[in-house]
Formats: sequence, C-alpha cells, structure tokens
Amino acid sequence: MSEKRKKEHVEVHLKEKVQADYNYWNDIRLIHQSLPEINLNEVDTTIEIFGKELAAPIIISAITGGYKKAEQINRNLAKAASEVGVGLGVGSQRAGIENKNLEKTYSVIREYDVPLVIANLGVPQFIAQKDGKVFTIEDAEHAMKMIDADLLAIHLNYLQEVVQPEGNTNAHGCLAAIRRIALRLPVIAKETGAGISKEMALKLKKSGVKGIDVGGLGGTSFAAVEYYRAKMNDDERRERLGKTFWSWGIPTPVSVIQADVGLPIIATGGIRSGLDVARAVSIGASAAGIAGQLVKAANESADAVIKELTMILDELRAAMFLTSSPSISKLKKQKVIVTGRTRDWIEQV
Repeated sequence: MSEKRKKEHVEVHLKEKVQADYNYWNDIRLIHQSLPEINLNEVDTTIEIFGKELAAPIIISAITGGYKKAEQINRNLAKAASEVGVGLGVGSQRAGIENKNLEKTYSVIREYDVPLVIANLGVPQFIAQKDGKVFTIEDAEHAMKMIDADLLAIHLNYLQEVVQPEGNTNAHGCLAAIRRIALRLPVIAKETGAGISKEMALKLKKSGVKGIDVGGLGGTSFAAVEYYRAKMNDDERRERLGKTFWSWGIPTPVSVIQADVGLPIIATGGIRSGLDVARAVSIGASAAGIAGQLVKAANESADAVIKELTMILDELRAAMFLTSSPSISKLKKQKVIVTGRTRDWIEQV
C-alpha cells in the first residue's frame, strides 16, 4: 500500500493543481538599488549551514522514495545537487526501513557527491499507532546510513495524516520521541506544508533539534494531494476533508519569522524562483527548500533539474545584484517591505 501511495503522490502532483490558493512570497518586497555599486560577477551566493558549504542557500527538499520510479527521480536529483552544489533531502524512508527491497530507491543518491544530505522519517512512526511497528533509534540510524546522511529530518505531517485514509493520527509523545532521537543523532524538525509556530519552534529547540524546516503554507498542499487521491478512489469522506483543509496552515514567510528562535531555518513552501530564495533569506531563513518546482524536471532527467536549478541561481544572483548585496550575509541585512495577507498574519500572530 505504501508503494501505491507514494506513486500516486507524484502522479497527482504532475497532473493536478495542488498548490495553495495564494502566493505569500509575492508579499515580500525587496528594495531596488538603482546604482548597486557592485558587479554582477562579484555576487557570491555560497553559504555554510550545518557545517557544510553550499554553492547557494538552496536545499532540494524531500520529494519521494519507496517505489520503483523513485529510484530514477532521486538519481536525477542527486546528480543535479552534486553538480550545482546544493543540499538534498529524500522523501520519507519509512518504506525503505520496512522493506529492504526498496532501500535502493533512496540509497541511489550515495552514487553522487552531494554536499549536504538529509535523511527523513516521520514523527508518527516513533510513537504507538493503531498498526505497524514503533521505530527505534536504530531505525533512525539505519535511515541515515542508508544514504550517508549528515542530518535526519523528523517530519511533522499531521495535516496529511488526518486527511489520508492510511493516516497515523496518534500524537501523544511526539516531542519526547524527538528528544530521545536528538540525544543520539543530529536532527532537524521538518513540517510538510502547514508551517511551524513560535510556540512549537521553542518546544522543538528545547527538545534538542539542530534546525527547523518550517515547511509552510504556500507550496504543495498535501491536503490537496489527498483530495485528488480520494477522488481517484471514490472516497467521499476523505475528498471532503482534503477540500476543507486545502489551504490550512501558517504561510511560509510568516513561519520563517515566527520560528526564529536561534536555530538555522530552512524556508520550504512555495519557493518557485531565485527571487523567492532571496526573499526567504532577507527575512531570516538560512536556506530555502525547493520541492514542487522540481518535481516535473526530476521526473524527466538530471539535466532538466540542473537547468531549473541554474535558472533559479541566475534569479538569485540578479536579486542580490539589484539590492546591492554582494554576499548572502549582506542580503540578510536588507530592508524588506511586507504587504498583503502576509502582513495581516504578522500583525496578528
């Protein structure tokens, strides 16, 4: 069932509109400098994050794994990440832990020299559910070894869990589970489309995580993905839930600001261009996570992913040049104007 679900997730993304109903990144405006007083070729996009140097503040966020086609998709992503010099996280490795035959759909990325690799398991797997084994620290270590990971993302995906028919909806003990894992392994907490509040960011920091991927509202809505899966399977109840919660969550820019508790922040959720990457950095993100924008390219070839990432880098450099930001550290200091729904959110949270 897991393989079928993962296959359907990618297919739905390729065929249907599954984005949130509003682009919150367009509410973040950088101020143009008509005389930048720097040369475009002087712009340096490199960063250091989690002790690793990247060519740009970009991490290919978790997309897939755990079914046959995923091996080629992850190979394409890993080759591109290696050549461009950006980070890479894989999709949930639960399938690879539970079925050794599916490990290659993730471990394929070990064939490439990716500068920052992030493993991925869901927090529901570390607490008792109605069915299925409870994952252990050894399982978490296995996930990291499977792909030679530098970090383990523990993903928080209860919006998706409550909508999908296979969902694991027990949540007692999640923070304690994260704390146990973080005592032994380098862990980051990762939302998957609904964002992280300041209250939750503080709790996660206290639990020992080394970073936060806010995974906010604005990009792929997994409630929307599950809405289409429910339609495919004539599940009227889940279809209704998916439609109702399509745009549920904290917008990514708001979550970046809210989750600023002194840890590295990855701004995943609705990043569609290098300008969006610049916007994310300017409001406090250490890096931007990109997933949905790369799904189509990753389904085609590594060259297609490289082409898309190269254009995103061109856009980032242009944004830095036009704001007189020769480095990422200078971009972080630029004043921004916040408008629209994002401003409304910030004023009220």
